[in-house]
Amino acid sequence: MKEVWGDYVLIKAKENGVNVIGLTRGKDTRFHHSEKLDRGEVMIAQFTENTSAIKIRGKATIMTSFGTIDTDE
Repeated sequence: MKEVWGDYVLIKAKENGVNVIGLTRGKDTRFHHSEKLDRGEVMIAQFTENTSAIKIRGKATIMTSFGTIDTDE
């Protein structure tokens, strides 16, 4: 079983076609996973031993333990 490393992030799409991209940890940062969300869809993501960053393209609301932010419209 993999060790849990970090917080959860909730992403809610405010338009069709929002891209959520997971980026790897380590010496070279690379894309390792991507999802496309449509308006109203919600994705819960987590930082892990493999995921060091999450990139979001498109209009979305992002909720974390630090607060909520909307991408620029």
